[in-house]
Amino acid sequence: MKILVTGALGQIGSELTAALKKKYGAENVVTSDVRTDKISEEFLPYETLNVLDKARLAEIVKKHQITVIYHLAAILSAAGEKNPQLCWDVNMTGLHNVLEVARELKVKQIICPSSIAVFGPETPKINTPQQTVILPKTMYGLTKAAGELLCDYYVEKFGLDVRGIRYPGLISYKTLPGGGTTDYAVEIFYEAIKNKKYKCFLKADTVLPMMYMEDAIRGTIQLAETDFTKLKNHSNFNFAGISFSCAELAAEIKKHILEFEISYEPDFRQKIADSWPASIDDSASREQWGWKVEYDLEKMTADMIKNLSSRLI
Repeated sequence: MKILVTGALGQIGSELTAALKKKYGAENVVTSDVRTDKISEEFLPYETLNVLDKARLAEIVKKHQITVIYHLAAILSAAGEKNPQLCWDVNMTGLHNVLEVARELKVKQIICPSSIAVFGPETPKINTPQQTVILPKTMYGLTKAAGELLCDYYVEKFGLDVRGIRYPGLISYKTLPGGGTTDYAVEIFYEAIKNKKYKCFLKADTVLPMMYMEDAIRGTIQLAETDFTKLKNHSNFNFAGISFSCAELAAEIKKHILEFEISYEPDFRQKIADSWPASIDDSASREQWGWKVEYDLEKMTADMIKNLSSRLI
């Protein structure tokens, strides 16, 4: 197995790369991103790649005899609203390039994350079903919804093994977020530890689905390793971790940092958050590939503060 990770320097990619190298051997994982400067050793072997460059992608796949692609290169929700054209280009054309190169060069498997951003205000907000109304209101959500359909088309039309998870907000102490609406749930820990206060860009009672990165990485690899014949869904698995409000997270942090204070000043991201579910029904993932979350709010908060404190203080 030779693995290529696109968008490897992003929030998910950097941690997934480490996990893949540990599991399959560092020499069997090739990372790529748009950066052209010197890359740290843990990402080697590294290839500079803009996913809009199909010829360059094909060159890398052939050079390293790639058999599996984890396609993580994307523009996220808040960043996508600031630059919708770039979001469309990277998320749609980039995905199509990956699928076409995989088809042409007979890559065995593609893992392509989706997102809860595929849902919209018309979607049931509590225990959002696997099969439900998909009417996103952001360019990011639109590209992820269309991406799910495109991936499933390649499964049915060309027999490609394409798999994807609808990621909730992801929380990590190892890497900073990259322009998403759920970024507050990472920023709040940095500010609580460094400054003992945080100004949240969402309302106090905003509840969103979240997941600790440890669970997300484990689940992603678990899905990739599942026998393809056991999967009834392919590119659009609901993926649930924990749901909490901004105020509930702040209260949990305050148990560890007594001086911590939070204020609220909602911005344009509030409208995005309001269009998303509060909780997710992930029964399809649990039934088809054995998904089970390990980190609840209490366990996640304690681990975040413990690890971030050692890095920031």
